Amino acid sequence: MPGEKTIETVISELKAAIGGLESAVDARIERQREAQDVEGEVRRVHADRARLAQELDQSQFRANRLEEVNREVSRRLVTAMETIRAVLDR
Repeated sequence: MPGEKTIETVISELKAAIGGLESAVDARIERQREAQDVEGEVRRVHADRARLAQELDQSQFRANRLEEVNREVSRRLVTAMETIRAVLDR
């Protein structure tokens, strides 16, 4: 009977080793899924960043254009005021 106990012990140890291996494989698969989720999130963040950078560039262009228009309007108002003063001074 000692031989049977040894076989039972070996089988038990083998089952434990297989269980440990299965757990390790499951953990590895879960880490890979998490890594893929993170990679997907990183891609989305990069896409959002690119979109936001483009929107910022467009906003900056519009702001610069508005500043130019504002300077032109201001210049024309000054010219108009000077013309009105000149007419009133006559």
